[in-house]
Amino acid sequence: MTNHPAHVKMGAKIAGILILLVGVFLGGISIGYANRPVVQKITGLTHMETAIIPEADFNAFWNAWQIVNEKFPGADKVSTEDKIYGAIKGMLASYKDPYTTFFTPAESKVFESQIAGAFSGVGMELGQKNGVLTVIAPLKDTPADRAGIKSGDKLVKIDNTITTDMTIDKAIDLIRGTEGTSVTLTLIRDGETEPKVITLKRATITLPTVKTIKYDTEGVFVIQLYSFSAQSPELFKNALTEYLSSGSHKLVLDMRGNPGGYLEAAATIGGWFIPEGKVIVKEIGKIPTDITVHTSKGPLLFPSTDKLIILVDGGSASAAEILAGALSEQGIGTLAGEKTFGKGSVQEVVKLTDDTSMKVTVAKWYTPHDVSISDSGLTPKLIVPYTVAKPGVDPQLDAAVKLLR
Repeated sequence: MTNHPAHVKMGAKIAGILILLVGVFLGGISIGYANRPVVQKITGLTHMETAIIPEADFNAFWNAWQIVNEKFPGADKVSTEDKIYGAIKGMLASYKDPYTTFFTPAESKVFESQIAGAFSGVGMELGQKNGVLTVIAPLKDTPADRAGIKSGDKLVKIDNTITTDMTIDKAIDLIRGTEGTSVTLTLIRDGETEPKVITLKRATITLPTVKTIKYDTEGVFVIQLYSFSAQSPELFKNALTEYLSSGSHKLVLDMRGNPGGYLEAAATIGGWFIPEGKVIVKEIGKIPTDITVHTSKGPLLFPSTDKLIILVDGGSASAAEILAGALSEQGIGTLAGEKTFGKGSVQEVVKLTDDTSMKVTVAKWYTPHDVSISDSGLTPKLIVPYTVAKPGVDPQLDAAVKLLR
């Protein structure tokens, strides 16, 4: 069939209209895509399209994002990644948990090196008390220990950087550094009016673990346990064997200044004192029914007829509190010394991207009698404050030995 000229003109007109409509439609898509909500732009940039969107109104956040990008001088010099990292850090800070934190790519590398033990520093464990960076304990025979830093000292400045609102991990990053270099710490100590300014030379830190002492001729044996590393159970077992072959029936387990470490190490050591099946520690997660109970797996090595004193102080934390709480509440020994630090939570390191990670608290530790270690720490039955005495005199250890006699 042959088209008439009128039909050709009408067809051309329709085709033109269709082309125009398609052009307008595509233009609308282009303009619409360019002006889509900021949340969609960021979603595309950060590969969050499979994320679970919480039931929350994010309008305020995206409005703030848009406004600061439009109005802030030099906003274009701040990368999208840095803005996202800052937002994550701020969100985690709202939980007010000093052990939940985000690591940027650079911070992740530092953290991984710390876990691997490839670092040098001054040898002290940090925590937070009432929002203030606080020394949990100086590690034995390290620059911090030799300089006289004590459990409970508040860290207010690292070199020229004020520590207000500083995270524990950031403080650790600033304190650690190349062996042989120096760092200056400003500390406030309870009972003293003037801050202490101490300059320390960084060194490679080798964590001490166990030391044994035959205290006196009356048969008191002392095992000093400084940390809970992967090697601690084997070293402690050697020390316990030494005690058992000594003929003594009175033991002081000295965990003063022990900042903790591996839960598994504490559970293994606890198993040599506590009958099999008895509770060592309870781990409670986000919901009250999310409970993991760690029990003694034995074998029982410590004789039930022997006497035990567990010596603790404000530097005893984490795994040290777990072992101390289990031994005292299961009736194996008596706590003496000072109230412990109160660091009883479990952290998990989660990869967010290939080069960023997050450390998040996933559970809290409770003693066999359901005492929250994080909330209150442990209070000894025999309170013995540490008082400055002449060199070689240890009033807390003397009191523990006296109690055993």
